[in-house]
Amino acid sequence: MKRKLMTAIVSAALATCATVVQAQQGKLSDDALKIGVLTDMSGLYADFGGPGAVLAAKMAVEDFGGKMFGKNIEVLSADHQNKPDIAKNLTQQWYDRDKVDMTVENLNSGVALAVTGLAKEKNKIAIVTGAASSRLTNDSCAPGTTVHWVYDTISLANVVGKAVVKAGGDSWFFLTADYAFGHSLEKDTGDVVKANGGKVNGAVRHPLNATDFSSFLLQAQTSKAKVVGLANAGGDTVNSIKAAAEFGITKNQNLAALLMLITDVHALGLNTAQGLYLSEGWYWDMNDENRAFAKRFEARNNGKKPNMNQVGVYSATLHYLNAVKAAGTDDTAAVMKKMQDTPINDVFAKNGKLRPDGRMVHDMHLFLVKKPSESKGPWDYYKHMGTVKGEEAFQSLEKSQCPQFMKKS
Repeated sequence: MKRKLMTAIVSAALATCATVVQAQQGKLSDDALKIGVLTDMSGLYADFGGPGAVLAAKMAVEDFGGKMFGKNIEVLSADHQNKPDIAKNLTQQWYDRDKVDMTVENLNSGVALAVTGLAKEKNKIAIVTGAASSRLTNDSCAPGTTVHWVYDTISLANVVGKAVVKAGGDSWFFLTADYAFGHSLEKDTGDVVKANGGKVNGAVRHPLNATDFSSFLLQAQTSKAKVVGLANAGGDTVNSIKAAAEFGITKNQNLAALLMLITDVHALGLNTAQGLYLSEGWYWDMNDENRAFAKRFEARNNGKKPNMNQVGVYSATLHYLNAVKAAGTDDTAAVMKKMQDTPINDVFAKNGKLRPDGRMVHDMHLFLVKKPSESKGPWDYYKHMGTVKGEEAFQSLEKSQCPQFMKKS
Protein backbone atom coordinates (compact mmCIF):
# COMPACT_ATOMS: atom_id res chain seq x y z
CA MET A 1 0.00 0.00 0.00
CA LYS A 2 2.80 2.39 0.92
CA ARG A 3 4.55 1.64 -2.36
CA LYS A 4 1.35 2.27 -4.37
CA LEU A 5 0.66 5.48 -2.48
CA MET A 6 4.21 6.72 -3.06
CA THR A 7 3.97 5.86 -6.78
CA ALA A 8 0.71 7.81 -7.05
CA ILE A 9 2.20 10.82 -5.28
CA VAL A 10 5.30 10.80 -7.50
CA SER A 11 3.17 10.44 -10.66
CA ALA A 12 0.94 13.33 -9.62
CA ALA A 13 3.99 15.47 -8.85
CA LEU A 14 5.57 14.70 -12.22
CA ALA A 15 2.33 15.53 -14.02
CA THR A 16 2.11 18.81 -12.15
CA CYS A 17 5.72 19.63 -13.02
CA ALA A 18 5.10 18.81 -16.68
CA THR A 19 2.07 21.12 -16.71
CA VAL A 20 4.09 23.91 -15.10
CA VAL A 21 6.97 23.47 -17.55
CA GLN A 22 4.58 23.50 -20.51
CA ALA A 23 2.89 26.65 -19.15
CA GLN A 24 6.30 28.27 -18.74
CA GLN A 25 7.16 27.40 -22.35
CA GLY A 26 4.17 29.22 -23.74
CA LYS A 27 0.48 29.17 -24.58
CA LEU A 28 -1.38 29.20 -27.88
CA SER A 29 -4.75 30.77 -28.58
CA ASP A 30 -7.28 28.10 -29.60
CA ASP A 31 -4.70 25.60 -28.29
CA ALA A 32 -3.22 25.25 -31.81
CA LEU A 33 -0.87 26.92 -34.28
CA LYS A 34 -1.98 27.01 -37.91
CA ILE A 35 -0.24 28.48 -40.95
CA GLY A 36 -2.02 29.07 -44.26
CA VAL A 37 -0.12 29.10 -47.56
CA LEU A 38 -2.17 31.10 -50.06
CA THR A 39 -0.81 30.69 -53.57
CA ASP A 40 -1.45 29.94 -57.24
CA MET A 41 -1.55 26.16 -57.52
CA SER A 42 -2.47 25.80 -61.18
CA GLY A 43 -2.20 29.11 -63.08
CA LEU A 44 0.55 31.26 -64.56
CA TYR A 45 2.33 31.58 -61.19
CA ALA A 46 2.21 27.88 -60.23
CA ASP A 47 5.97 27.43 -60.80
CA PHE A 48 6.64 30.81 -59.19
CA GLY A 49 5.02 29.66 -55.92
CA GLY A 50 2.44 26.88 -56.08
CA PRO A 51 3.15 23.41 -54.67
CA GLY A 52 6.80 24.42 -54.18
CA ALA A 53 5.74 27.20 -51.81
CA VAL A 54 3.58 24.78 -49.81
CA LEU A 55 6.52 22.35 -49.61
CA ALA A 56 8.81 25.13 -48.41
CA ALA A 57 6.45 26.03 -45.55
CA LYS A 58 6.18 22.36 -44.56
CA MET A 59 9.98 22.01 -44.59
CA ALA A 60 10.26 25.02 -42.27
CA VAL A 61 7.79 23.42 -39.86
CA GLU A 62 9.70 20.12 -40.00
CA ASP A 63 13.06 21.81 -39.42
CA PHE A 64 11.57 23.70 -36.48
CA GLY A 65 10.53 20.41 -34.91
CA GLY A 66 6.88 20.11 -35.91
CA LYS A 67 5.44 21.21 -32.57
CA MET A 68 4.91 24.45 -30.65
CA PHE A 69 4.53 24.20 -26.87
CA GLY A 70 3.69 20.53 -27.25
CA LYS A 71 1.03 21.08 -29.94
CA ASN A 72 1.30 20.06 -33.60
CA ILE A 73 1.89 22.88 -36.09
CA GLU A 74 -0.52 22.61 -39.02
CA VAL A 75 0.04 23.87 -42.58
CA LEU A 76 -3.03 24.58 -44.70
CA SER A 77 -2.93 25.57 -48.36
CA ALA A 78 -5.35 26.99 -50.93
CA ASP A 79 -5.43 28.11 -54.56
CA HIS A 80 -6.58 31.73 -54.92
CA GLN A 81 -6.74 31.44 -58.74
CA ASN A 82 -5.15 34.92 -58.95
CA LYS A 83 -8.47 36.50 -57.98
CA PRO A 84 -8.46 38.93 -55.02
CA ASP A 85 -12.10 38.22 -54.13
CA ILE A 86 -11.50 34.47 -53.96
CA ALA A 87 -8.33 35.07 -51.95
CA LYS A 88 -10.16 37.27 -49.47
CA ASN A 89 -12.99 34.74 -49.02
CA LEU A 90 -10.55 31.89 -48.48
CA THR A 91 -8.60 33.88 -45.92
CA GLN A 92 -11.81 34.93 -44.15
CA GLN A 93 -12.72 31.26 -43.78
CA TRP A 94 -9.23 30.45 -42.51
CA TYR A 95 -9.44 33.15 -39.85
CA ASP A 96 -13.03 32.58 -38.74
CA ARG A 97 -13.58 28.84 -39.18
CA ASP A 98 -10.13 27.23 -39.17
CA LYS A 99 -8.47 29.61 -36.69
CA VAL A 100 -5.40 30.17 -38.88
CA ASP A 101 -2.82 32.33 -37.11
CA MET A 102 -0.64 33.46 -40.02
CA THR A 103 -0.79 33.43 -43.82
CA VAL A 104 2.30 33.30 -46.01
CA GLU A 105 3.15 33.60 -49.72
CA ASN A 106 0.05 35.59 -50.75
CA LEU A 107 1.31 35.59 -54.33
CA ASN A 108 -0.04 38.23 -56.79
CA SER A 109 -0.12 41.87 -55.69
CA GLY A 110 -3.89 42.22 -56.10
CA VAL A 111 -4.31 39.19 -53.85
CA ALA A 112 -1.73 40.48 -51.35
CA LEU A 113 -3.38 43.89 -51.02
CA ALA A 114 -6.77 42.24 -50.37
CA VAL A 115 -5.39 39.75 -47.85
CA THR A 116 -3.23 42.22 -45.93
CA GLY A 117 -6.22 44.52 -45.60
CA LEU A 118 -8.21 41.69 -44.06
CA ALA A 119 -5.29 40.69 -41.84
CA LYS A 120 -5.16 44.22 -40.48
CA GLU A 121 -8.88 44.09 -39.72
CA LYS A 122 -8.54 40.70 -37.98
CA ASN A 123 -5.21 41.53 -36.30
CA LYS A 124 -3.42 38.59 -37.93
CA ILE A 125 0.08 38.44 -39.41
CA ALA A 126 0.23 38.20 -43.22
CA ILE A 127 3.67 37.54 -44.69
CA VAL A 128 4.00 38.39 -48.37
CA THR A 129 6.75 36.69 -50.38
CA GLY A 130 5.51 36.29 -53.96
CA ALA A 131 3.82 39.66 -54.49
CA ALA A 132 6.00 42.62 -55.39
CA SER A 133 4.00 45.85 -55.26
CA SER A 134 5.81 48.48 -53.18
CA ARG A 135 2.39 49.72 -52.07
CA LEU A 136 2.42 46.99 -49.42
CA THR A 137 4.83 49.01 -47.29
CA ASN A 138 3.94 52.44 -48.70
CA ASP A 139 0.46 53.91 -49.16
CA SER A 140 -1.29 50.57 -48.44
CA CYS A 141 0.90 49.64 -45.49
CA ALA A 142 -0.34 47.88 -42.37
CA PRO A 143 2.49 48.05 -39.81
CA GLY A 144 2.05 45.50 -37.09
CA THR A 145 0.35 42.90 -39.30
CA THR A 146 1.88 43.01 -42.82
CA VAL A 147 5.37 41.69 -43.57
CA HIS A 148 6.97 42.00 -47.03
CA TRP A 149 9.77 39.45 -47.12
CA VAL A 150 11.52 38.68 -50.43
CA TYR A 151 11.55 41.62 -52.86
CA ASP A 152 9.45 44.54 -54.07
CA THR A 153 9.17 46.63 -57.20
CA ILE A 154 11.56 49.24 -55.80
CA SER A 155 14.36 46.73 -55.18
CA LEU A 156 13.87 45.13 -58.60
CA ALA A 157 14.06 48.56 -60.24
CA ASN A 158 17.13 49.56 -58.26
CA VAL A 159 19.03 46.42 -59.19
CA VAL A 160 18.03 45.61 -62.78
CA GLY A 161 16.89 49.04 -63.99
CA LYS A 162 19.98 50.84 -62.78
CA ALA A 163 22.35 48.19 -64.17
CA VAL A 164 20.77 48.23 -67.65
CA VAL A 165 20.85 52.05 -67.87
CA LYS A 166 24.51 52.09 -66.84
CA ALA A 167 25.22 49.49 -69.55
CA GLY A 168 23.84 51.88 -72.19
CA GLY A 169 20.14 51.04 -72.19
CA ASP A 170 19.01 54.63 -71.71
CA SER A 171 15.64 54.56 -73.52
CA TRP A 172 12.84 52.29 -72.34
CA PHE A 173 9.40 51.06 -73.34
CA PHE A 174 7.39 49.00 -70.85
CA LEU A 175 5.32 45.89 -71.48
CA THR A 176 3.21 45.88 -68.33
CA ALA A 177 0.83 43.43 -66.66
CA ASP A 178 -2.35 45.42 -66.11
CA TYR A 179 -2.81 45.14 -62.35
CA ALA A 180 -1.26 46.47 -59.13
CA PHE A 181 2.08 44.68 -59.48
CA GLY A 182 2.72 45.71 -63.08
CA HIS A 183 1.72 49.30 -62.44
CA SER A 184 4.08 49.55 -59.46
CA LEU A 185 6.98 47.92 -61.32
CA GLU A 186 6.53 50.20 -64.36
CA LYS A 187 6.45 53.32 -62.18
CA ASP A 188 9.33 52.38 -59.89
CA THR A 189 11.59 51.28 -62.75
CA GLY A 190 10.70 54.33 -64.81
CA ASP A 191 11.69 56.55 -61.88
CA VAL A 192 15.06 54.78 -61.64
CA VAL A 193 15.65 55.03 -65.39
CA LYS A 194 14.99 58.78 -65.38
CA ALA A 195 16.99 59.36 -62.21
CA ASN A 196 20.01 57.76 -63.90
CA GLY A 197 19.79 59.87 -67.06
CA GLY A 198 17.55 57.68 -69.21
CA LYS A 199 14.11 58.30 -70.68
CA VAL A 200 10.85 56.38 -71.00
CA ASN A 201 9.37 56.31 -74.50
CA GLY A 202 6.05 54.83 -73.44
CA ALA A 203 4.24 51.74 -72.19
CA VAL A 204 1.52 49.29 -73.13
CA ARG A 205 -0.49 47.20 -70.69
CA HIS A 206 -1.61 43.63 -71.27
CA PRO A 207 -4.15 41.52 -69.33
CA LEU A 208 -2.96 39.05 -66.72
CA ASN A 209 -2.25 35.63 -68.24
CA ALA A 210 -2.27 36.99 -71.78
CA THR A 211 -2.30 34.50 -74.66
CA ASP A 212 -1.23 36.78 -77.52
CA PHE A 213 1.53 39.38 -77.16
CA SER A 214 1.86 40.30 -80.85
CA SER A 215 0.04 43.67 -80.77
CA PHE A 216 1.80 44.72 -77.56
CA LEU A 217 5.24 43.81 -78.91
CA LEU A 218 4.52 45.68 -82.15
CA GLN A 219 4.01 48.85 -80.11
CA ALA A 220 7.27 48.18 -78.26
CA GLN A 221 9.05 47.73 -81.60
CA THR A 222 7.57 50.94 -82.99
CA SER A 223 8.77 52.92 -79.94
CA LYS A 224 12.41 52.51 -81.07
CA ALA A 225 13.41 52.24 -77.40
CA LYS A 226 16.70 50.46 -76.77
CA VAL A 227 15.16 48.45 -73.94
CA VAL A 228 11.80 46.74 -73.61
CA GLY A 229 11.18 46.47 -69.88
CA LEU A 230 9.01 43.48 -68.95
CA ALA A 231 6.89 44.64 -66.02
CA ASN A 232 5.25 41.25 -65.67
CA ALA A 233 6.09 37.88 -64.13
CA GLY A 234 5.67 34.11 -64.28
CA GLY A 235 3.97 32.74 -67.36
CA ASP A 236 3.47 36.23 -68.80
CA THR A 237 7.23 36.89 -68.72
CA VAL A 238 8.01 33.51 -70.26
CA ASN A 239 5.46 33.96 -73.05
CA SER A 240 6.40 37.57 -73.83
CA ILE A 241 10.09 36.63 -74.14
CA LYS A 242 9.24 33.71 -76.42
CA ALA A 243 7.08 35.96 -78.57
CA ALA A 244 9.76 38.67 -78.73
CA ALA A 245 12.27 36.12 -80.01
CA GLU A 246 9.82 34.81 -82.61
CA PHE A 247 9.09 38.35 -83.86
CA GLY A 248 12.80 39.14 -84.11
CA ILE A 249 12.51 42.03 -81.69
CA THR A 250 15.60 40.95 -79.77
CA LYS A 251 17.76 41.57 -82.86
CA ASN A 252 17.37 45.33 -82.46
CA GLN A 253 16.11 45.83 -78.90
CA ASN A 254 17.18 44.43 -75.56
CA LEU A 255 14.77 42.87 -73.09
CA ALA A 256 14.98 43.62 -69.38
CA ALA A 257 13.28 40.94 -67.27
CA LEU A 258 12.43 42.97 -64.19
CA LEU A 259 10.99 40.04 -62.23
CA MET A 260 12.23 36.71 -63.45
CA LEU A 261 13.06 33.63 -61.38
CA ILE A 262 15.19 30.60 -62.13
CA THR A 263 12.06 28.53 -62.72
CA ASP A 264 11.15 30.95 -65.53
CA VAL A 265 14.63 30.57 -67.06
CA HIS A 266 14.24 26.80 -66.84
CA ALA A 267 10.90 27.01 -68.65
CA LEU A 268 12.42 29.16 -71.41
CA GLY A 269 15.70 27.31 -71.85
CA LEU A 270 19.09 29.00 -72.19
CA ASN A 271 18.82 29.36 -75.98
CA THR A 272 16.02 31.88 -75.48
CA ALA A 273 16.91 33.34 -72.07
CA GLN A 274 20.65 33.84 -72.56
CA GLY A 275 21.94 37.37 -72.03
CA LEU A 276 19.07 38.56 -69.86
CA TYR A 277 19.86 40.58 -66.75
CA LEU A 278 17.71 39.79 -63.71
CA SER A 279 17.65 40.25 -59.97
CA GLU A 280 17.20 37.57 -57.33
CA GLY A 281 17.63 37.51 -53.58
CA TRP A 282 18.76 33.87 -53.61
CA TYR A 283 20.40 31.42 -56.01
CA TRP A 284 20.93 27.73 -55.34
CA ASP A 285 24.57 27.59 -56.51
CA MET A 286 26.04 30.54 -54.59
CA ASN A 287 27.39 28.55 -51.63
CA ASP A 288 27.38 25.14 -49.94
CA GLU A 289 24.45 26.00 -47.64
CA ASN A 290 22.27 26.94 -50.62
CA ARG A 291 23.30 23.83 -52.54
CA ALA A 292 22.45 21.59 -49.59
CA PHE A 293 19.00 23.15 -49.19
CA ALA A 294 18.32 22.92 -52.93
CA LYS A 295 19.25 19.23 -52.89
CA ARG A 296 16.77 18.53 -50.08
CA PHE A 297 14.06 20.58 -51.79
CA GLU A 298 14.35 19.15 -55.30
CA ALA A 299 14.27 15.60 -53.94
CA ARG A 300 10.69 16.35 -52.86
CA ASN A 301 9.74 18.69 -55.74
CA ASN A 302 9.97 16.48 -58.83
CA GLY A 303 13.60 17.41 -59.44
CA LYS A 304 12.93 21.16 -59.60
CA LYS A 305 15.30 23.55 -57.83
CA PRO A 306 13.73 26.13 -55.50
CA ASN A 307 13.44 29.75 -56.60
CA MET A 308 13.91 32.77 -54.35
CA ASN A 309 10.19 33.07 -53.63
CA GLN A 310 9.93 29.50 -52.42
CA VAL A 311 13.04 29.79 -50.24
CA GLY A 312 11.57 33.06 -48.98
CA VAL A 313 8.48 31.14 -47.83
CA TYR A 314 10.75 28.74 -45.92
CA SER A 315 12.68 31.61 -44.32
CA ALA A 316 9.61 33.66 -43.38
CA THR A 317 7.79 30.67 -41.91
CA LEU A 318 10.79 29.60 -39.85
CA HIS A 319 11.35 33.14 -38.57
CA TYR A 320 7.70 33.38 -37.55
CA LEU A 321 7.87 30.07 -35.67
CA ASN A 322 11.02 31.11 -33.83
CA ALA A 323 9.32 34.38 -32.88
CA VAL A 324 6.28 32.58 -31.48
CA LYS A 325 8.56 30.36 -29.42
CA ALA A 326 10.58 33.33 -28.14
CA ALA A 327 7.44 35.30 -27.31
CA GLY A 328 5.81 32.36 -25.56
CA THR A 329 2.55 33.17 -27.31
CA ASP A 330 0.99 33.53 -30.76
CA ASP A 331 -0.33 36.99 -29.87
CA THR A 332 0.19 39.16 -32.96
CA ALA A 333 1.83 42.16 -31.28
CA ALA A 334 4.20 40.04 -29.19
CA VAL A 335 5.23 37.87 -32.14
CA MET A 336 5.74 40.84 -34.45
CA LYS A 337 8.00 42.50 -31.88
CA LYS A 338 10.16 39.38 -31.67
CA MET A 339 10.28 39.17 -35.47
CA GLN A 340 11.50 42.76 -35.65
CA ASP A 341 13.96 42.43 -32.78
CA THR A 342 15.63 39.29 -34.14
CA PRO A 343 18.02 39.45 -37.14
CA ILE A 344 17.31 36.98 -39.96
CA ASN A 345 20.18 34.55 -40.44
CA ASP A 346 19.17 31.48 -42.38
CA VAL A 347 19.57 29.90 -45.80
CA PHE A 348 17.77 32.83 -47.47
CA ALA A 349 19.28 35.91 -45.81
CA LYS A 350 22.23 36.90 -43.66
CA ASN A 351 21.80 39.79 -41.24
CA GLY A 352 18.35 40.53 -42.61
CA LYS A 353 16.28 43.01 -40.65
CA LEU A 354 12.51 43.38 -40.39
CA ARG A 355 11.71 47.09 -40.15
CA PRO A 356 8.73 48.62 -38.32
CA ASP A 357 7.01 49.31 -41.67
CA GLY A 358 7.01 45.57 -42.44
CA ARG A 359 9.81 45.59 -45.03
CA MET A 360 12.42 42.86 -44.57
CA VAL A 361 15.72 44.33 -45.73
CA HIS A 362 18.38 42.01 -47.15
CA ASP A 363 20.94 41.91 -49.95
CA MET A 364 19.84 41.48 -53.56
CA HIS A 365 21.94 40.11 -56.43
CA LEU A 366 22.34 40.97 -60.11
CA PHE A 367 22.67 37.98 -62.44
CA LEU A 368 23.26 37.47 -66.15
CA VAL A 369 21.75 34.39 -67.77
CA LYS A 370 24.48 32.19 -69.21
CA LYS A 371 24.92 31.09 -72.79
CA PRO A 372 24.22 27.37 -73.36
CA SER A 373 27.94 26.82 -73.92
CA GLU A 374 28.73 28.27 -70.49
CA SER A 375 26.37 26.05 -68.52
CA LYS A 376 27.94 23.03 -66.84
CA GLY A 377 24.70 21.16 -66.24
CA PRO A 378 21.00 21.32 -65.34
CA TRP A 379 20.00 24.51 -63.49
CA ASP A 380 23.47 26.05 -63.93
CA TYR A 381 22.01 29.20 -65.43
CA TYR A 382 23.44 32.33 -63.79
CA LYS A 383 26.57 34.44 -63.74
CA HIS A 384 26.75 36.49 -60.56
CA MET A 385 27.37 40.09 -61.65
CA GLY A 386 27.22 41.81 -58.28
CA THR A 387 25.53 42.24 -54.92
CA VAL A 388 23.48 45.27 -53.91
CA LYS A 389 23.29 45.82 -50.16
CA GLY A 390 19.81 45.83 -48.72
CA GLU A 391 20.03 49.47 -47.65
CA GLU A 392 20.65 50.45 -51.29
CA ALA A 393 18.25 47.98 -52.91
CA PHE A 394 15.18 48.78 -50.83
CA GLN A 395 13.53 52.12 -50.17
CA SER A 396 14.69 53.76 -46.95
CA LEU A 397 12.25 54.18 -44.10
CA GLU A 398 12.77 57.94 -44.41
CA LYS A 399 11.22 57.84 -47.91
CA SER A 400 8.29 55.68 -46.90
CA GLN A 401 4.82 56.74 -48.01
CA CYS A 402 3.28 54.73 -45.19
CA PRO A 403 1.31 57.36 -43.23
CA GLN A 404 2.73 56.20 -39.90
CA PHE A 405 6.32 56.78 -41.05
CA MET A 406 6.03 59.84 -43.27
CA LYS A 407 7.83 62.85 -41.91
CA LYS A 408 5.54 65.63 -40.81
CA SER A 409 6.11 68.88 -42.68
